[in-house]
Amino acid sequence: MVIGSGHAAAPLRLYNAAEVRERHGAAELDLVVGALGEGDPLADAVIAEFAEHGRAARSALATGLAEGLDALADPPPAVAALLRASEDAIAAADTAQLERGDLANLGVDPFWSRIAFALGSLVHTYSAPGIARVLIGTGRLTDGAARRLAETGLWRTNAILPGGLLRGAPGYTDTVQVRLLHARVRANALATGWDTGAWGVPINAVDAARTWLDFTVVPFRALERVGVTLTAEEEADLYRYWRHVADLVGVDRRFSARVHDHASADALLTLVDAANDPPDDTARALVRALLDALAVPMGKALALPDPSVRTLLAALLRLMQGDAAADALGIEAADAAPFVPLFAMGNAGTRRWQRASPESWDAALAEYTRYRRAEYQLPGTEYRSAAAGSDG
Repeated sequence: MVIGSGHAAAPLRLYNAAEVRERHGAAELDLVVGALGEGDPLADAVIAEFAEHGRAARSALATGLAEGLDALADPPPAVAALLRASEDAIAAADTAQLERGDLANLGVDPFWSRIAFALGSLVHTYSAPGIARVLIGTGRLTDGAARRLAETGLWRTNAILPGGLLRGAPGYTDTVQVRLLHARVRANALATGWDTGAWGVPINAVDAARTWLDFTVVPFRALERVGVTLTAEEEADLYRYWRHVADLVGVDRRFSARVHDHASADALLTLVDAANDPPDDTARALVRALLDALAVPMGKALALPDPSVRTLLAALLRLMQGDAAADALGIEAADAAPFVPLFAMGNAGTRRWQRASPESWDAALAEYTRYRRAEYQLPGTEYRSAAAGSDG
């Protein structure tokens, strides 16, 4: 099948190419088709350099992330290029904004932030078969779902904390390391029989953009359903901040640069979502594992028996993803509607108190930030191991 003017054929996962062309235009279809075949050249080159130069390249990267490229006397070329791009992205950023952190996320009650992250962000990520198949291929996301949930939460927390994205800070180093984890997983998948004709390149540029939207518009659309909203100024600040995250984690600017508010993010999400089949058994397995990982700590926190907490999770998932998506994921029928007014009223009241004065806003930010600094305490993470060239 010929696609537009720029690309010969689309992966089979783009089964509705004619619909995408009709809705978004030939240029956007060509962009998606091309991006499905693209990885992340900067990060991919570093993984290849690790394989060639071993410990010396990994040590150079670790030093460069902590101390800067200028601290390296003779860095390997690919490591130097990645460090230079990362440092340039931060040098071009609004330093005052980075020092404040991601205020849109930091201002959300940690309980609801966690719910929107898990049942909004991660469920949407896992629901895409092209992404789910890569994740299942690592052999860890179903068996080690709780740890993967904690690791992703740690990265997200470090990225949004005040100063977290400044060069050498935990959010900066973790985000670059997540980028390299994606490149390592991509290389392993391609080396072990990944079907690019069906699925495109693993963790391709479309999937990277979709995942970035899973940490911006997706959780905040979910939060709106329980009464947590942003002002126009907060919304704009969210996307300015996460554009820096996008640059560090390797999202193609052809996607990230067009997003500046929820409306433009929704438009991009509609486009990249069109490049995915409906959820399959792989996606459903990941979501089931995620719910299993959430059930135990939530049951303890809310003092609910297992059946009740699972029903609550199913109801919240349906509320945040919609019934059609929940049905496709095999989620049990559960209705959050009787509780939504209570959720919304409580959260709206909290937001009014936060915004009542500069002092109340600062107090809420300080409280929520302290909580987040203590939320995740992990001795090691897979993405840090990936940056070190280890499989651990």
